[in-house]
Amino acid sequence: MTRNIMIVGVGGQGSLLASRILGRAALDSGYDVKVSEVHGMSQRGGSVVTYVRYGDNIGSPVICRGEADVILSFEELEAARWLDCLRDGGVIITSTQQINPMPVVAGAAVYPDSLTDKLRAKNIKVIAEDALAIAEKGGSAKASNVALIGLAAHTLGFDAAVLRNAVAACVPPKALDINLSVFDEAARTSKDRF
Repeated sequence: MTRNIMIVGVGGQGSLLASRILGRAALDSGYDVKVSEVHGMSQRGGSVVTYVRYGDNIGSPVICRGEADVILSFEELEAARWLDCLRDGGVIITSTQQINPMPVVAGAAVYPDSLTDKLRAKNIKVIAEDALAIAEKGGSAKASNVALIGLAAHTLGFDAAVLRNAVAACVPPKALDINLSVFDEAARTSKDRF
């Protein structure tokens, strides 16, 4: 068994911490795990992609087109951008947050309307929720990455308690209580709705 998870977003959203949390959860579950980061213009708001692969024997950290079981997306446009990497029967878990890319900021393009609806129209299972709002409700907008992991808690193949423990192991102590609160709220939301 091999599971392939892509984490996609925009620089500064915390995708690298999210990949460390998932990697830790995989290790704690007894899997071989490989994590790889691909930075675009991350410091300028560009795309950031992280691959997390786990299973019995993982040779390469890279996920190719059509191989992702799950795409965790911090932003709607990034979910659409990486759609061709999703395998048939895969799941997209996306925050409904929208961050305008530079062409939109410059007025050369328009942010596409109804992206989540367009993804669902392709017969793709999409879990879409405002991870930023969940994080803010829990006390910190910076915890939206942990909120997204909580929303995915019942889809990634890990026990929610294992993911929660991985959050505790990877988040700095000064932010731990808020991040655990955000994770718990998001996991409850996921369980209740999906």
